[in-house]
Amino acid sequence: MEYIASEKGDSTENRDPNSLISNGTPKTAVDNKSNVDEKSHMDTESAPCTSESTEESEVCEIPEQVEFTVVFNKMKHEITFAYDASVLELKAHLERICGVPQSAQKLIIKGMARDDMTLRTAGVVKGGKVMLVGSKMDDILAVKSAPKEILEEKASSQSNKEPLCMQKIHRKVLDKGIPPDVMPGIKGVKEPLPPIPLSGMLNKHGGKVRLTFKPEQDQLWLGTKERTEKLAMTSIKSITSEPIKDHEEYHIMGLQLGPTEASRYWVYWVPAQYIEAIKDAVLGVWQFF
Repeated sequence: MEYIASEKGDSTENRDPNSLISNGTPKTAVDNKSNVDEKSHMDTESAPCTSESTEESEVCEIPEQVEFTVVFNKMKHEITFAYDASVLELKAHLERICGVPQSAQKLIIKGMARDDMTLRTAGVVKGGKVMLVGSKMDDILAVKSAPKEILEEKASSQSNKEPLCMQKIHRKVLDKGIPPDVMPGIKGVKEPLPPIPLSGMLNKHGGKVRLTFKPEQDQLWLGTKERTEKLAMTSIKSITSEPIKDHEEYHIMGLQLGPTEASRYWVYWVPAQYIEAIKDAVLGVWQFF
């Protein structure tokens, strides 16, 4: 018997009806598509959510803040600042607020705070106080343009080589000897100011005098038996000091309160280790004379 090929050939209609789905699409094609969709779904589940992870990584942690009060010239400024920021960064912030040049600032927290300290290590606490000592630029410029008499007097005094302790005006006080209750002096050492007044020293009349530093009020108090003179630190134009011969652990110190030498307030038997700290506390870095 001859076999006659169908005119329709190997068409889809001649295939196994089980190989077709209802819409006429070959089952093999559907199976392939299903496998692709399943693989795509599995890949989607296994892949991390990159957009969410990126957003989380871009969130910056806010530095810990501390709130405290800065006192300057009897004015109080409420400050909120990063707890681990440096003292130098705080000074830059305070320059904009208080008008005191950063390099002329001294911050008293638990003693004098160093620029490289953080606020945390310097001792700043929540609700605490920080004392700012310094002069505004206008005050600095006023000191810089001091009267001509001071400059002439300085030049004259430099040409006079006779030590202060050998001059007659000072000998009458020094000849009385070291006061028995003066604080001990140390030669060749620099120390910060103690937390108590410097006492037991003498003035030009031979009377007892004590120095009390009030950085929160920007004042220096000169106390005698009769009275206490409260001086604004900005009123002290310069400080002169020299070691006392044969007693170099002590100095003669003169506070320049006016334009002439007669305006100096002399203090005798000042412990040598505190001389630089006194100058820093009163004049800061702006010592023009």
